Amino acid sequence: MTDGCTLTLIQQEPVKVLTASSDGRARIWCAATGKCLQTFNGHADAVRSAAFSADQSLILTASDDNTAKIWNAATGECTHTLAGHANSVAMACFTTDASSVLTASADTTAKIWNALTGECAQTLSGHDAFVTSASFSEDESSILTASADETAKIWNVTTGECTQTLVGHGSYVRSAVFSRSKSSVLTTAREKCAVLWDATTGRHRHRFYHSRAVT
Repeated sequence: MTDGCTLTLIQQEPVKVLTASSDGRARIWCAATGKCLQTFNGHADAVRSAAFSADQSLILTASDDNTAKIWNAATGECTHTLAGHANSVAMACFTTDASSVLTASADTTAKIWNALTGECAQTLSGHDAFVTSASFSEDESSILTASADETAKIWNVTTGECTQTLVGHGSYVRSAVFSRSKSSVLTTAREKCAVLWDATTGRHRHRFYHSRAVT
């Protein structure tokens, strides 16, 4: 080594892939080799979604057995089972700091859970059919749900109050997401269109059929 020179070693972890399966398991795979690194086995029915926490230390799964589970990504141990839904859990996601979990269920509700205790902190009730997706706004003060009742709803995280119902689709709403500023919402539906909404007024701004916008 030459005097005055600095040697820096950069070690990058292999890219990991997380999958959910109808066999009731989730798995972590090495993207480079295709090798299974960890299997999460404990659900009694199909696993519908699986997600990492932001630091990839935890795994969150949602299942047709009416539960979601939190797992230690390194050991495969289930640390909490989130039980309280009365029907299939379609999806689940962490907050950025992994302190809370949001679930969406076929029982027509979404729930907020304390990820440290596994207790339900808030139930969001108001849809008339299957809740297909649920997501936080970027500042995590609001929640957006989509439902088979042809609507999407905006909720206050603290109070659980529905602050806006987005009505205008003619079929099952598959997904809904906030813009970064939380001023707009984009929804997609089985009718093969997406709709852009004003999140404050609840009015739709544009409809997108394939690549064509209809005002």
